[in-house]
Amino acid sequence: MATRASLRREQLGMTREELAYRAGMSVAYLRRLEKSGSDFAPAALMRLAAALEMSYEELAEGRHDAPPGQPGAGVHPMLMRLSERECWERLGTHGIGRLGLSADTGPVILPVNFLVDAHTIAYRTDAEGAAAAAAGSQLAFETDHIDEHLRNGWSVLVVGTAHHITDPDAVRTLAERPGAEPWAGGARDLWIRIVPSQISGRTIRMS
Repeated sequence: MATRASLRREQLGMTREELAYRAGMSVAYLRRLEKSGSDFAPAALMRLAAALEMSYEELAEGRHDAPPGQPGAGVHPMLMRLSERECWERLGTHGIGRLGLSADTGPVILPVNFLVDAHTIAYRTDAEGAAAAAAGSQLAFETDHIDEHLRNGWSVLVVGTAHHITDPDAVRTLAERPGAEPWAGGARDLWIRIVPSQISGRTIRMS
């Protein structure tokens, strides 16, 4: 327990003095607790767990399940590549993904609604927004699905070129499709199509 408390404090970037104040105990008491971790009042441990943003059980006994992405004993992950067909099947018709592009300040990754249209990725954004990639620019798009309970999942990465969709009929057709409504709201009148130069995917399963 002592190791869990001190490690969690370091993860949160707190000094011992800050943690002691939040937990309502003296620094000396906290120092003793972090060193020995036993024979301390349950009420004090409950205050400490709350200050560390942990449950009492997790602080006192540790996690009984593996952290996300970490298989349990006797479970062996298998990483496999997806074919191009399998990648498009997992992308489906629409969803939420992450857009990677270059900005004046450096690389950025942004969440976007997307539609799959004739083996391209289409998304809508504000013409002045961060996701408004310039026509002809190179960008990446990624989406995935993770099942922490079953410890399996997949990810698909699309790399391609941005094309602004200006044809009114094409814009109207996309806007009427399920999933076209932007989650973030707002006008978002610019439609951008990512024409892939490459698509790749991976899936992980537990044997």
